[in-house]
Amino acid sequence: MSEQTATSVSASKANNANQLLRRDVRFLGNILGEVLVHQGGKELLEVVEKIREMSKSLRAEYDSELYSEFKAAITSLSPDNRHQVIRAFALYFQLVNIAEQNHRIRRKRDYERSAGESVQPGSIEDAVQVLKDRNIAIEDVKEMLGGISLELVMTAHPTEATRRAVLDIHKRIALDVMELDNPTLTHREREKLREKLLNEVFTLWQTDELRGRKPTVIDEVRNGLFFFEETLFEALPNVYEELERCLKKYYPEEDWHVPTYLRFGSWIGGDRDGNPSVKAAITWETLTLHRALALDKYTEAMKELMDLLSFSTNIVEITTELEDSIRSDRETIELNCVGIWRNDNEPYRIKVGYILQKLANTREGAEHRYNGPDELIEDLKIIDRSLRHHFADYAADTHIRKLIRQVELFGFYMSALDVRQHSQEHENAMTEVLRKMHIVDNYAALSEDEKVELLEKLLNDPRPLTSGHLDYSESTRECLDVYETIYRAQKTFGQKCITSYLISMTEAASDMLEVMVFAKEVGLFRKEADGSVRCTLQSVPLFETIDDLHAAPGIMKKLFSLPVYRDAVKAMGETHEIMLGYSDSNKDGGVVTANWELRVALNDITAAAKEFGVKLKFFHGRGGALGRGGMPLNRSILAQPPHTIGGGIKITEQGEVLSSRYGMPDIAYRSLEQATWALITAARLAKYPEQMPKQNDEWNEIARSISETALNKYQDLIFRDPDFMTFFKESTPLAEVGELNIGSRPSKRKNSDRFEDLRAIPWVFAWTQSRYLLPAWYASGYALEHYVQGDSGRMQNLRDMYASFPFFRSLIDNLQMALAKADLLIAREYAGMIKDSTIRDRIFGQVEEEYARTLRLLLEITGQSEILDNVPVIQESIRLRNPYVDPLSYLQVQLLTELRSIPDDSGDAVLLREVLLTINGIAAGLRNTG
Repeated sequence: MSEQTATSVSASKANNANQLLRRDVRFLGNILGEVLVHQGGKELLEVVEKIREMSKSLRAEYDSELYSEFKAAITSLSPDNRHQVIRAFALYFQLVNIAEQNHRIRRKRDYERSAGESVQPGSIEDAVQVLKDRNIAIEDVKEMLGGISLELVMTAHPTEATRRAVLDIHKRIALDVMELDNPTLTHREREKLREKLLNEVFTLWQTDELRGRKPTVIDEVRNGLFFFEETLFEALPNVYEELERCLKKYYPEEDWHVPTYLRFGSWIGGDRDGNPSVKAAITWETLTLHRALALDKYTEAMKELMDLLSFSTNIVEITTELEDSIRSDRETIELNCVGIWRNDNEPYRIKVGYILQKLANTREGAEHRYNGPDELIEDLKIIDRSLRHHFADYAADTHIRKLIRQVELFGFYMSALDVRQHSQEHENAMTEVLRKMHIVDNYAALSEDEKVELLEKLLNDPRPLTSGHLDYSESTRECLDVYETIYRAQKTFGQKCITSYLISMTEAASDMLEVMVFAKEVGLFRKEADGSVRCTLQSVPLFETIDDLHAAPGIMKKLFSLPVYRDAVKAMGETHEIMLGYSDSNKDGGVVTANWELRVALNDITAAAKEFGVKLKFFHGRGGALGRGGMPLNRSILAQPPHTIGGGIKITEQGEVLSSRYGMPDIAYRSLEQATWALITAARLAKYPEQMPKQNDEWNEIARSISETALNKYQDLIFRDPDFMTFFKESTPLAEVGELNIGSRPSKRKNSDRFEDLRAIPWVFAWTQSRYLLPAWYASGYALEHYVQGDSGRMQNLRDMYASFPFFRSLIDNLQMALAKADLLIAREYAGMIKDSTIRDRIFGQVEEEYARTLRLLLEITGQSEILDNVPVIQESIRLRNPYVDPLSYLQVQLLTELRSIPDDSGDAVLLREVLLTINGIAAGLRNTG
């Protein structure tokens, strides 16, 4: 087949696939139209269609007369009609998102059906095939697999605007839409399927999109566990199974059992930074819920095995090991009616009965329970070995091997829980404790060197620092209770259930030593008489601001040079975890500088740790939004310098990212498969740096100078313009976003209107709602232009960097995405809400000028004619969505204007509710919003 013919065939397949997507969108849109007519009459449908058509025409070609007519149509809506129109557009996006998710699954399946023996790019087999093709020896492959590690950490950051009840309906609709592709459906079955979908969309229309109250922390815990229950418990071991299959295919001489390299963790129920609702008791309840789900899943699996393992000793011969195990169980364990199997000739079912009883005993804390997951694994391995003894390998591979992997991955705690607290809370507690013990009157007033000297002395001193006979303030008592809870949890749920204690706003070595001193008080850190150190909890710094990133290497050097701290690191496997905050660094320095400084910090901290022989596990605090480091999971892994991943990677997964990546089994699997591909690829490049694209040594210096210029430009507006906060608050729905019941945590760290105290999440969310997306691109165009200065040679440097410098390419592509989703014509409408026209015109003029400049520079660098020409699927998706998002934006501006004209003391609950509905709708339309 000629290259031209192959391209033609590929384009034809893509076009056919897109036709199926359009079919689904049209199908669901027609059903929504029926619902609108049924619920609001033909008039409602006609109004919605009229607004949609005008918005679509304006996107195709701007016309001032049509624009005026469009705005008039929106402003003339009656309150009742307006409410219905908002819901219609918001619901439409929910249905489009479902169709697009299903289409991702369809495209993957179509590829696998048509590819034959060819390997899909970005798949696990692709990564393993590359290893084989490059003649990488099996020992090197095993070394690489033993060194990779990725932990994906769910957080309760309030960026998922969709209720759980609504997500459940979405799941049912998705499964039904997927059934439309079933070629065996009869005409009547298709009719029934359509009736079912019509009913689901009716239910969706009549279900409240907004939460009636803020979720509690335990609500958020249950929401997080939903993904383990519905998708991850099955999807995660399937990824391991595929990796082992591929390794066996390309390296058949090895009997592969891949070490645990990919797992999930959680902050939900452990993150107390700025959330007064997260108490020690809540953390304990969280872990109890985690354990309950893990035991439920194992119990469910064992009941399935009871049905499947019907092998009879009348036909097969089991191992003596299994016989002895059953005999031992009979002598010690009393079975209740649930676990009894009465046919003595079916030993596997008898053994499964005892396993079920031990799981029940574990749940109740009774005698003859499993003291840890290793004991359950050993029972499963006894069954596995016996099955293979009589050549039932297929049953062992299909049922037992996967269950063993699940127990290895999820233990008896489902996911490890991280604890996080603000550094100031520890200092306050330490000040009180030391004052009451008459050690120092005012610890907080000591210099940093004095603090470090004192804390090091306290760590080396075996004597306790606190006393149960002393009264402490409520905040200090809570601080101490957390460590006691962690100690109890490690004893009850397993040592690995909590091993990381994250410290927000780490600014000095003392911030981390304070945590270690408190850990010592309960036995999480202990210096033995022989001088050795036992440590089961690590203090993990979170470096967030640009200044913190600059200080980070020096802080870590200071800590590693302290013998007692270095011994604690040794006790934790010679690995130290360090978290880097993408949200606050971006809020502090802008997108260009944040990305550059994070890269510099990664390299510098890695070099500092290498001096002391310490491996680093970097924890990347990425949000879902572009302004908070959001990007596809595989790209976020490959964006790291390969030599910095040696100790493992952690990445936060939060908000709407959880439902979009892990809400459906096939998409969850694909996300995790791509992550595995990226991990193996990064490990290969780290071991064989000569296989990386060649880079110019000058490029880092160019990137540094661009970052410096961008920082000044960004901070000139954000920090040094006295009118900026007025512009921000009045031209975005910041205050109203705070009214959405989408998280248990307040939107500010303190009850303050200062920019410094505003959390990065509402900062980005508000800019996204108002279509500026300013944190995701502002100051980049100015910095790029300042470097180029009209010099064609310098422009060629940037083009070369885009082609061969992964860091720069990732930065430019994220800027493209941000510009594609931003819309300054609509942002101007939001700016119209600013009361002072002088402030409005001056600052909006700067923003508009910078947008145009950035757009021009990006097109010059990439050589594209339009933004996102390099990813036409996303380009088309944004292009199709914008005409439907636009009416919601104009409606939001109108509603905000009306709401803000009402005196503060009277308010209008109906208007606020409609504003919140538009926020939900725009979030669904733009996606990766928070």
